Amino acid sequence: MKRVLLLGGTGFVGRHICEHLIRQGWALTVATRRASNARHVQHLPGLTVLEADIHDEGALRRLLPGHDAVVNLVAILHGSEAAFARIHVELPEKLARTALAAGVRRLVHISAMGADPATADTAPSAYLRSKSRGEAVLQRAASEGLQLTVLRPSVIFGADDRFLNLFARLQRVVPFMPLAGASARFQPVWVEDVARAVQRCLQDDATIGQTYELCGPQVLTLCELVQLAGRAAGINHGRGRPVLSLPMIVGKLQALLMEFAPGEPLMSRDNLDSMKIDNVATGRLPGLSALGITPAGPGSIAPTYLSGRDALLGLRSRYRRR
Repeated sequence: MKRVLLLGGTGFVGRHICEHLIRQGWALTVATRRASNARHVQHLPGLTVLEADIHDEGALRRLLPGHDAVVNLVAILHGSEAAFARIHVELPEKLARTALAAGVRRLVHISAMGADPATADTAPSAYLRSKSRGEAVLQRAASEGLQLTVLRPSVIFGADDRFLNLFARLQRVVPFMPLAGASARFQPVWVEDVARAVQRCLQDDATIGQTYELCGPQVLTLCELVQLAGRAAGINHGRGRPVLSLPMIVGKLQALLMEFAPGEPLMSRDNLDSMKIDNVATGRLPGLSALGITPAGPGSIAPTYLSGRDALLGLRSRYRRR
């Protein structure tokens, strides 16, 4: 049985990957700062939770021995340039360095659609620049023996997401949806398809050295996704709320105000900058089909978790129901 170290395994995507890999017979170690963060996955057979500060190289050196591969999911959507650099650049650099020193050469790294080492200095947002630089440091480590696979997903949807669920919840309390970046284009990918992609990459050495674009079957604007969420949740008798497209200057002001609100912002100015680039497959790199996966779109999946009582209460964890 192969053992995988999963960084970021307690988040939305990580929980689905944990469950999927365990079902396929893998043994997992999930590293987290607090064991309580792993309450949704710690019951899975064959999964070990270890408390560690993964940003500390000493902690990484202690975690890595005994593992055959590492999956890095750690990412943030909001923050300063320094915060993005710490999570998306410095952590991958430390991980690559300590993994090679420990003899753990296999790494599957979750990046983002729109990232590209060639645009590390010119991408429109701090998020995309940091994601691009993170890929660049890992590509340099690959030249030193790291067996790297990079996955670039578009926006990820699924049970417990903070994307379609958020749009559905907002439409339950507002008469219309003011929306900046309404024409931005996405190709949403189902979280279960992302989990399958990680599994296939870990199983197939032919994926080493490859970068895959993980996208669903449909290209949709942000406006269309908001409308889809409203319809899937049965809001306004299944019609959803009207969407009011905001000019970018107004959207920037709205995002600025959200950044100063308590807690994680719903939207930031950097998010809007990221949406200047279409979040869709370029067609220049292999996708899910190259991994033998037929992707599902949000139109068929979203109603299964946005409709009914769970949507009214805020969708309960799928792990809690099992």
